[in-house]
Amino acid sequence: MKRVLITGGAGFLGSHLCDRFIKEGHYVIAMDNLITGDLRNIEHLFKHPNFEFYHHDVSKFIHVPGELDYILHFASPASPIDYLKIPIQTLKVGSLGIHNCLGLARVKKARVIIASTSEVYGDPLVHPQTEEYWGHVNPVGPRGVYDEAKRFQEAMTMAYHTYHGLETRIVRIFNTYGPRMRLNDGRVLPAFIGQALRGEDLTIFGDGTQTRSFCYVDDLVEGIYRLLLSDYAQPVNIGNPSEITMNEFAEEIIKLTGTNQKIVHRPLPKDDPKQRQPDITKARAILGWEPKVDRAEGLKITYEYFKSLPRERLFDEVAHREFDKK
Repeated sequence: MKRVLITGGAGFLGSHLCDRFIKEGHYVIAMDNLITGDLRNIEHLFKHPNFEFYHHDVSKFIHVPGELDYILHFASPASPIDYLKIPIQTLKVGSLGIHNCLGLARVKKARVIIASTSEVYGDPLVHPQTEEYWGHVNPVGPRGVYDEAKRFQEAMTMAYHTYHGLETRIVRIFNTYGPRMRLNDGRVLPAFIGQALRGEDLTIFGDGTQTRSFCYVDDLVEGIYRLLLSDYAQPVNIGNPSEITMNEFAEEIIKLTGTNQKIVHRPLPKDDPKQRQPDITKARAILGWEPKVDRAEGLKITYEYFKSLPRERLFDEVAHREFDKK
């Protein structure tokens, strides 16, 4: 049995990773400050003998008693509505947070995998995006707090790998979806489904020709798990290369939900990427991984999840917990 620390463990991805490592027979410590995470995502694990939860901010000193084999750093706001509202916390979790995790890993002699993102590529000038592409990022734009936090996180992780010989892994995550996403987190898939369920028009920012590539969460977790257990220390893209325009995606959601909403267009936010598609050649070759769940199947599961939520959650205002504004 391995002992595993998962930061951001009450979040969308973190909670699914908790489930996976419990399923694999490991002891899981989830850590989250609950700014964007939700205890409802992991409450089913609270009585499990191999699970515990630490309510803690990883940007502050981390102490975990006992041995640790793996540390998964998945703590971070992950949608524009989050990191535009709490920009300093976003930067801190990608700098102070990763420093604390790497320091803990040195002491515990643990292997670390960090959640990086396709946003390190910015609004890309290369398509599809390979791991060798260095990106096209505006460091002082509104999205820069997230993009640069993740870029710094990668640099810090690689520095610990090369200077201290720490075992590290870097996963660059592309758009992911599935149960436990927050309806109000501002990302396109829950936004569209939430609007459809409320009978509102579907809002597309820009002309709708911009693209995204959506990966179902179970596929992503499998890729992360394989990368952690691999011997590869360079960044690896994990995502679904099936690309779709936002106009096409809106039509898919209308068909899925059986609603009859209009599609309305709003101005495109500053520095919003026009194209997003992973090149997963490395994941296929090194990990033997590729996505298995097609979008139609994954969307159906996700829609059923959103339909099962209490009706009042459909109308929740976008709100964050109290947090330190320093």
